[in-house]
Amino acid sequence: MRRKYLSRRTVLRGLGAAIGLPLLDAMIPALGFAGQDKPKTPVRMAFVYVPNGLIMDQWTPAEAGRDFVLPKILEPLQTFRDSLLVLSGLAQQNGRALGDGPGDHARASASYLTGVHPRKTGGTDIQCGISIDQLAAAALGKETPLPSLELSLDDARQAVNCDVGYSCAYTNSIAWRGPTSPMPPEVNPRLVFERLFAGADSGEDAATRARRQLYRRSLLDYVQQDTQRLKSTVSPNDQRKIDEYLFAVRDIEKRIQSAEQRTRSVEQHAKATAPAMRQPPGVPAEYGAHAQLMFDLIALAFQADQTRIATFMLGRELSMRTYPELDISEAHHGLTHHQGDAAKIAKVLKINCYHFGLFARFIEKLKSIPEGDGTLLDQVMILYGGGISDGNEHLHHDLPVLLAGSRRFRLGQHVRYPSETPLTNLFMTMLDRFGVNVESLGDSTGRLQELSGV
Repeated sequence: MRRKYLSRRTVLRGLGAAIGLPLLDAMIPALGFAGQDKPKTPVRMAFVYVPNGLIMDQWTPAEAGRDFVLPKILEPLQTFRDSLLVLSGLAQQNGRALGDGPGDHARASASYLTGVHPRKTGGTDIQCGISIDQLAAAALGKETPLPSLELSLDDARQAVNCDVGYSCAYTNSIAWRGPTSPMPPEVNPRLVFERLFAGADSGEDAATRARRQLYRRSLLDYVQQDTQRLKSTVSPNDQRKIDEYLFAVRDIEKRIQSAEQRTRSVEQHAKATAPAMRQPPGVPAEYGAHAQLMFDLIALAFQADQTRIATFMLGRELSMRTYPELDISEAHHGLTHHQGDAAKIAKVLKINCYHFGLFARFIEKLKSIPEGDGTLLDQVMILYGGGISDGNEHLHHDLPVLLAGSRRFRLGQHVRYPSETPLTNLFMTMLDRFGVNVESLGDSTGRLQELSGV
């Protein structure tokens, strides 16, 4: 019963570095130790956004209830079907024109987490609403070093095609702190890594960071002394947890450094020409590698309790991204306007499956991380989907909605709701499970009671 008790906020410190730790046994008081109650395992919330619509007949299970068969797009999560909820019939009414004419893509992303119809403007007088993630961050963000984390795979500087009459602010972000304040997502894994682990609360200045970059030292080198000191005071099981966690941190750091080296090499060869768009340092040239890095950073941020809320855009609406790794040279958005062309539909489906396969790897990652009496996946409610169902027709009803992870829901089923059920009703339910009570969100009309946890 006499053992070292650590605060959940314990960090490893060194010159210009502050690394949070995963949940250790030493952070859970022994029965009756010092009169402490066992701390509750924190709940997390993540939103993964896919643009331009999906091939919905390859997304929606034919059967409702528990005996449903995962269609082609969802197949990668067959092993984890008991950790999934597929929801059909949900709509985002405020993504529609409502008298504003063209602009479905801008409205899709702006209304997705807010449930609010964005003002049609190409100027600075943007207006939308507060998104679910920021409502949660406002209530509980003070409990972690970072209230929330916003990520994307598309640099806003690549936004050459913002929607008809709508500011690029509407397509660049799905997170809104207030009606006029979108939260710009970060695309550079290096900057995310630095924000999470380097100098987070140790006052690292620009010169210190520059020196560390110059010598290419590992962040872990700076906390080595503190790491050894801590390990000498905890149990062998906690020592193993610390080693595994720091191995994961170092693995991400090495992948970022490798991407930076490749970027510098490409830029050196491109000096004589005018590149269309240079990748910022730390951004892998390969889409899949970039996505995996970002997913792994979210997992580490959750594991170390650096934040409990994240949004991640796998692409912007109207994305002109091509997928050479899939042998697809046409832009994603253009392909979604397939007009029934079987070849284009097949390519869109291939992109849909590729996106979901990357997401499935993230689910597998969370499932592999022990926490409390289960895994990290058990403590994260993750929403995967987008603001458009059929990209060819720009439909905003019967949206692709998949909820994964949290034990606070009755998982392992496909639930059909009446057509036009507000997506924001799901958000109200999620906020309840997250411990945040609000009277309404956007166009919500209530909660989805059928999702009560078992």
